[in-house]
Amino acid sequence: MTDATSSNIPSGKKHATSLVAQDARTKRRNAAEARFRAYGVAAIVVAILALIGLVSSILYNGSSAFRQTFITMEVYLDPAKLDKDGSGNLEKIAKVSTFGYAPLIAKGFEKKFEENPTLVVQGLNAKKAAKMISKEGPAELRRMVLANPALIGQTVKVEFLANGRIDGYFKGRVTPETAKLDKNVSPEQLMLADKLKEAGLLKTRFNFGFLTRADASENRPEAAGLGVAILGSFYMMLVVLCLTLPIGVAASIYLEEFAPKNWITDIVEVNISNLAAVPSIVFGILGLAIFINFAGLPQSAPIVGGLVLTLMTLPTIIIATRASLKAVPPSIRDAALGVGASKMQAVFHHVLPLAAPGILTGTIIGLAQALGETAPLLLIGMVAFVREYPAAPPEGFFDPAAALPVQVYNWTQRSDPAFVERASGAIIVLLVFLLAMNAIAIILRRRFERRW
Repeated sequence: MTDATSSNIPSGKKHATSLVAQDARTKRRNAAEARFRAYGVAAIVVAILALIGLVSSILYNGSSAFRQTFITMEVYLDPAKLDKDGSGNLEKIAKVSTFGYAPLIAKGFEKKFEENPTLVVQGLNAKKAAKMISKEGPAELRRMVLANPALIGQTVKVEFLANGRIDGYFKGRVTPETAKLDKNVSPEQLMLADKLKEAGLLKTRFNFGFLTRADASENRPEAAGLGVAILGSFYMMLVVLCLTLPIGVAASIYLEEFAPKNWITDIVEVNISNLAAVPSIVFGILGLAIFINFAGLPQSAPIVGGLVLTLMTLPTIIIATRASLKAVPPSIRDAALGVGASKMQAVFHHVLPLAAPGILTGTIIGLAQALGETAPLLLIGMVAFVREYPAAPPEGFFDPAAALPVQVYNWTQRSDPAFVERASGAIIVLLVFLLAMNAIAIILRRRFERRW
């Protein structure tokens, strides 16, 4: 060892280090990393448990909405009540209101009691027994007669909806004890319901009407359905898709590929990003001012809802489309331009097809976001009670309609427990649509995505 090298060695006590044995500083660092991983795992566990709790609550409260109690009864369509002069004139038959059909159902119960005395419950006559059937029952019977007047004079077997309290009895919401305090049902009616079930005249089965019927009044929750809301949401999504996809893609292509990079485009890009963060209710106020007050479009119409949701969805689709265009390697553009293609040809023949999966994914996610919006639709009047189905397009775009999230809001505002059940069921339907749309987006992305 030379004097030069020996002079560089520090004097005093040497600190030995080892790759195997950890010193105090390394132990503290490793402990901090372990705590951070533990925090992350704990956060994921809490999020999963919260999600499980939320989904379980929705399924528990809403799954019963897909089951409904029905009472089968034979009803004699008395000509003396429905067609007094025997002319068969449909206009005269139509003058008989639902109040004229209700006694026919009561007589059906009276005849059933005579044929099967075991169904008789002390203190319960046929008129009170008929109240076990939904108030929608006479209306259904009337529609049946108007659709086929030849049934008058015959005894027909009809499957009626049981009223909300009888249905709630078989779903655990109503008990004989609570029935004593409820003016809408009596313990005797519950006893008769059990006997009808034993006789095979009362059944609880899958309720297709929940998906196809229109909304119902507060007095007949068992007849309420999502038919108009599903159709209204479908019409709105058509409007949103037809407007946002071409406008959003065209704006994105121009901003990303053709627009000059100056302060004007910088302002546009900043405002697009800001609009994506604007609360949805602001778009509802904008739609109310422009499309209804200024343009004079009808309230509660899918065309207005679609236009409002288009304004709200456009920033999201533009941002997603621009990200997809940026993901295409510049070498693709350079290669196209190098072989003589114009800027337009390079973009539309090469860049756009490669960015299409990302564009479609962003569009579907934007539509899913629009499908679940409620606040802007409330401001344009889609909270209205709608019983009639909208017509086929294009007239149907201007007819009154509801939407799935708004229907959920409507039902949660009503006091009857059966509507709370239906609100949870509507949430399940909405979640199914949202999950399906997101699944389609994932499939498209994985199926067509290109990696470089």
